[in-house]
Amino acid sequence: MKPNALRRLLNQGKSAYGTMIQDLRTPSIGQIMAQAGCDFVFFDMEHGPYNLETIADLVRVTRLSGITPLVRVPDAQYHLISRVLDLGAQGIMIPRVETRAQVEQIVECATFPPLGKRGCSVNKGHNEFLPQNPLQFAEQANRENLIILQIERRQAVEEIEEILSVPGVGATVIGPNDLALSLGVRSDDMLTALEGPIQRVLDACLDQDIPSGIHIGNLEWLSEWKHRGMRLLCYSNDINFLRTGAANGIRWLRDREMTQTS
Repeated sequence: MKPNALRRLLNQGKSAYGTMIQDLRTPSIGQIMAQAGCDFVFFDMEHGPYNLETIADLVRVTRLSGITPLVRVPDAQYHLISRVLDLGAQGIMIPRVETRAQVEQIVECATFPPLGKRGCSVNKGHNEFLPQNPLQFAEQANRENLIILQIERRQAVEEIEEILSVPGVGATVIGPNDLALSLGVRSDDMLTALEGPIQRVLDACLDQDIPSGIHIGNLEWLSEWKHRGMRLLCYSNDINFLRTGAANGIRWLRDREMTQTS
């Protein structure tokens, strides 16, 4: 089974950098993000327009590009978790986690016995379609695949220590927008208003030696939380990259035209 390069980085205490793909459906996006220097990419099945066939293509090329493909599944259900792992995702992120019971169910769905209850089919995308001893494969998959909890609810923050105590949790990622909505934050300075809850999650993760991260388009805040101890750093998304890159070029052309004609 292919080693999980992202898990290796995190186990070594290093930082990992990546982004979220939410709309593009070309398999080459994995190659492009690898060339951009990403260690990982999330493919977003919660808010993106993806079906399993599309995710299979996106994940396969990303694996071949040498970076770690992760999938944000829509919900903590067996058929949503196990199938993306079968097709080759090397980790899943589950949104809207709130309780220990939910996390226990997630771990059961994502891991093979004796850790969980996932059904085993070896020669699929998760094993490059190669034959392998099922027991050996199951042990490797349980060791390599990454279970990431997205912390974006008030209850999750309040129960974070209990949530993290479930064996099998690989990392957490803060979802600032949903967390702000859940906490009733109405300040224009949303990120400052979230500092306390985010710090509580980070402290709990550091206490239990579980990598934590955040998904946000604000580079200064990514840098600040990295400085404080976060290591799974997810910057912006494909939609923002396209819009910003196009806008910068078009703006430059329009401004230059105005300068030359004035």
